[in-house]
This record gives sequence, C-alpha cells and structure tokens, in this order.
Amino acid sequence: MWYNTAMKLRKSLFWDTDPKNIDLKKNARYVIERVLEFGHDDEVRWMWKTYKKPLLKDVVKKSRSLRSDTRNLWTSILKI
Repeated sequence: MWYNTAMKLRKSLFWDTDPKNIDLKKNARYVIERVLEFGHDDEVRWMWKTYKKPLLKDVVKKSRSLRSDTRNLWTSILKI
C-alpha cells in the first residue's frame, strides 16, 4: 500500500484530534471514514489513490460511524 502524504489533513475534517498526529497507515479506517463522510473532492481523490479498494470496501461494510446515506452512496460507487 502506498501512502501519499502530500495531502494536508484539514483540522475541520479531524476536529477531535490534531491531524499532525494521525498515522495514515495505523489510523487508515478512521481517515477513510472521515473522508467518506465529510471529505471534499480533492480529499476523496487523495483517499482513492492512497488506499486500496478492498480496504475501502471493508470500511464501508463494517463502519458503525457512517450515516446510512453515505454508506448507500459508497456501496453503489464501490459496487459492493
């Protein structure tokens, strides 16, 4: 898995923690959930390039924090 660190994580996307302390590998599920739910277009494109599709699918399937409309959208996009 390639981790593109070029994207600066927005404080408003990660309001409950300091984005500088987020490890993109260890906290991948957390990052993916936030981007799926609240990300801007450029953040979604970054996520798509950074994380593999099977991980994205797994997060959409198992996340307990995604809203149902968000889950439905990403289930359709990822063809789950």
